[in-house]
Amino acid sequence: MTSHIRKAGVRTCSGLMAASRRAGLVLLSQSTDVYQNLALEDWIDANMDLQQHGVLMLWRNRPAVVIGRHQNPWVECNLPAMKQAGIPLARRRSGGGTVFHDLGNLNLTFFTSKKAYDRQRNLKVVTEALRRLRPSLDVHATDRFDIFLKGHYKISGSASRLSRKSSYHHCTLLHSADHSALFHVLRPSCPGISSNATLSVPSPVANLVDHTPTLQWEELLEALVLQYNAEFSSSSQMNPVDPANEASFPGVSQMAAELRAWDWTCGKTPKFSVQTTLALSPVAPMAQLHMEVRSGLIESCQLDVPADWLPRRLSGELSRVLLGKRFCPDGASAAVTALLRSESGELQVRLHNLCGAVLAVMG
Repeated sequence: MTSHIRKAGVRTCSGLMAASRRAGLVLLSQSTDVYQNLALEDWIDANMDLQQHGVLMLWRNRPAVVIGRHQNPWVECNLPAMKQAGIPLARRRSGGGTVFHDLGNLNLTFFTSKKAYDRQRNLKVVTEALRRLRPSLDVHATDRFDIFLKGHYKISGSASRLSRKSSYHHCTLLHSADHSALFHVLRPSCPGISSNATLSVPSPVANLVDHTPTLQWEELLEALVLQYNAEFSSSSQMNPVDPANEASFPGVSQMAAELRAWDWTCGKTPKFSVQTTLALSPVAPMAQLHMEVRSGLIESCQLDVPADWLPRRLSGELSRVLLGKRFCPDGASAAVTALLRSESGELQVRLHNLCGAVLAVMG
């Protein structure tokens, strides 16, 4: 496929803002860091003039799990598996469900004024581009703002955010994502959670290359930019940008740091409760755990452990030392370690088993 889209050099902040005032603008992120790319979204939404012309941002990430603003990561993700694989957790500022990103997935973010917000029009850019590339592809957008292939396989999901004057709508597009990793990490970490957090709606997924193996990244990007320009009467080329460049995007590093912080990724989880059974050892009796968690911190903890297996004073002390701690193994382990040092012999072994079972619930 002959290329008709020219890439500009890496653009400065002032150059991008001037270009966005003249016509629509297409940005191609040079970063594959999920926090940097999410921070760039926030920066564009907060700093660029979107009242007359829109912006399209194209970006990919190294493996990461991205949850919606109002979701519970312990319900949505396999946190231990993610930690073992070095896959980060990110919470975006838009709503919607949980998605797995890797370099086989393309993200598109459509920025407009609030008045011009139109998700179906944005998805039309994607479906029309795919049909022009491969007329045999049966792709359709749904009323839920997903895109399905052959009416059954989900290849794109959407989320959005509306501010006072501006809006953005982002969607995924599965080109050649790692399905095995996706299925491995998108499963619950913690049993027995009750919450009003937004739940993801699972669907069968497919990659575009599963159905059109010759589809290359360059021609996909080109087709999307051409269709965006046609739909929005624009003439933009792809402008490479570096989201880590403070000179181009003043303040973006602080935005990325806020998105990386535990207080945002986990601390913004809606209040939830945990009620589950703990297996202490193959020969030990079962115990019951009930916790209330607010802002990611343990607000109350009740352990029901048979008194003939462990004295109530020890299960009660464990409950007390966990209050106010982060609902995560790293956050609670220091307090648990100090408690374990206070005992010895068989009681220490049994208390260690109980502590380990409680920490395992936290992922």
